[in-house]
This record gives sequence, structure tokens and C-alpha cells, in this order.
Amino acid sequence: MAASLGLGHPMLTNIGGYAPKVKAENIVIIGARALDDGEKELIRKTGMKVYTMHEIDRLGMGKVIEETIAYLKDKTDGVHLSLDLDGLDPNDAPGVGTPVIGGISYRESHLAMEMLEEARIITSAEFVEVNPILDDKNKTATIAVGLMGSLFGEKLL
Repeated sequence: MAASLGLGHPMLTNIGGYAPKVKAENIVIIGARALDDGEKELIRKTGMKVYTMHEIDRLGMGKVIEETIAYLKDKTDGVHLSLDLDGLDPNDAPGVGTPVIGGISYRESHLAMEMLEEARIITSAEFVEVNPILDDKNKTATIAVGLMGSLFGEKLL
């Protein structure tokens, strides 16, 4: 994300001939629960909108996504979703490189994808941080595929 914000070596930040690629005020991080000092400083300095697990617990995922959609819908032409599977709780998604307990639940993540699909603001997406070597019977990959289905409009009925 830092490179997309134009932070770092110019050979990396200027790929494509320009930098920054993304404005900090157009970024929303949902589910933060383990930030290093440099990340905290960057968030404070740039004013990125961040919902920690504390806000998700207090407000509920529905409210967090409603606020996120309202915040982004008129600011951008479309939204790119980067879903790091290590943001989910390792009980639900064990096959990630940096598992941290207390993450987003399976149901909360599906609700978020369903609401984003209904809002029609997602123009591109990536689901990352699945490590099959660390996974338990392909559990994380299966969850990732299910979340993609929800984002693409798959419904139970």
C-alpha cells in the first residue's frame, strides 16, 4: 500500500509513470488488530480511515460497511477491494502467513462481501495471503472462494 501511496523507492512508486496511484483519503482499512509503529505513524500522518476490531465489535460489521460505502461512494469512480485472508480470525482461516487471533469472523466477512455487492461499488478485487502449506485441509482457500462468491452476488436463495 505504501508504494501505491507514492512512498518508497521511485523505481517502485513510479511504475506506470506516475505516483501516487492512490490517495490516502480514499483508503479504508477494516479489521486492523496488529499494527507496527511505522504503520500507526503512517495512518496518523495520512489520515487514512481505519476500523479496528474494536469498532467492529462495538458497531457491528453491518454499520462499519454502511459507513465505508457512504464514505467512498461519492469520492471515487469505483472501489478496489484487497481482502487479506489474514484479517480473518485464524480459527476460520488458519492458512495464512501472519495469523493473529481476534480477527474478523466467517459470518462478518460474508456479510461485508454481500453488502459490498449490493452497493455495486466494487470494480476490482484481490483475495490474498492464502498459504496452502500452512492451511488445514484447504479450509482458508475454501473460505476465500466462498467470500468471492458472496462478492459476486451468490446467494443462499
